[in-house]
Amino acid sequence: MISQKSLSDLEAKARAIRASVIRMVYTAQSGHIGPSLSIADLLAVLYFQVLRIDPANPGWPARDRLVLSKGHACAGWYAALAERGYFPKEELLTFRQLHSRLQGHPDMVKTPGVDMTAGSLGHGLSAGLGMALAARIDGLNYRTYVILGDGEIQEGLIWEAAMAAPQIKLDNLVAIIDYNRWQSGGAVGEIMPLEPLSLKWQAFGWATQEIDGHNLRAILEAFARAEATKGQPSAIISHSTKGKGVSFMENDNKWHMTAPTREEAEKALQELLEEEVRLS
Repeated sequence: MISQKSLSDLEAKARAIRASVIRMVYTAQSGHIGPSLSIADLLAVLYFQVLRIDPANPGWPARDRLVLSKGHACAGWYAALAERGYFPKEELLTFRQLHSRLQGHPDMVKTPGVDMTAGSLGHGLSAGLGMALAARIDGLNYRTYVILGDGEIQEGLIWEAAMAAPQIKLDNLVAIIDYNRWQSGGAVGEIMPLEPLSLKWQAFGWATQEIDGHNLRAILEAFARAEATKGQPSAIISHSTKGKGVSFMENDNKWHMTAPTREEAEKALQELLEEEVRLS
């Protein structure tokens, strides 16, 4: 049973991740705020409770793997990596700048803690399947987690991997669907409806859960159930809010990829940090 203090600490980490996202995208005047904010709670739980990792040794062979298949949300990922100690937080403000290690899509060659390059959508689950299978072949007990966008899972390659993983009983693989119901072009339900989403993953042979993707206790419990599941991979459908944490960004698809003005960034940071913020 996780303590209230631990939950409060995770909540603070999620707020810090969200605040860093705002600062990064404001400084770069480029980036994806909405999809980064919707996964901040997942990232806080993964990096500060779940993942077996060593920031001082990012290439540790026995480490757990995380694949951010929706790679455009990497501002949130970089913020979590910096919070966890993979590189200095000051480096976050080089986001999307020339020669920075923190490019607009994650690069496994450049950035400590990034296990898989992402950009073109739809590839992450297949890459994660390969990692999970490699663990079995190599006799290692690491686990692989893949964060997918809901718009992204309209890609056919996702469902090829979804068929294969249960067939080879990869119970060390967890797919997390960030179900915020928006994609770059508009509402997911209008472009390519996904329902009945849970039944689809179940029918493919996945141990499937649906959770509130902003309830830290529910997220922790879902990962614990996934780890206890044997003989089949796990799918966690995380019902979330795009732009979560900043009132004027929530469920407004304008913020899929829009950089805030100074006034908007200061307003967002004031909400997140509950203190007055002045940016240069």
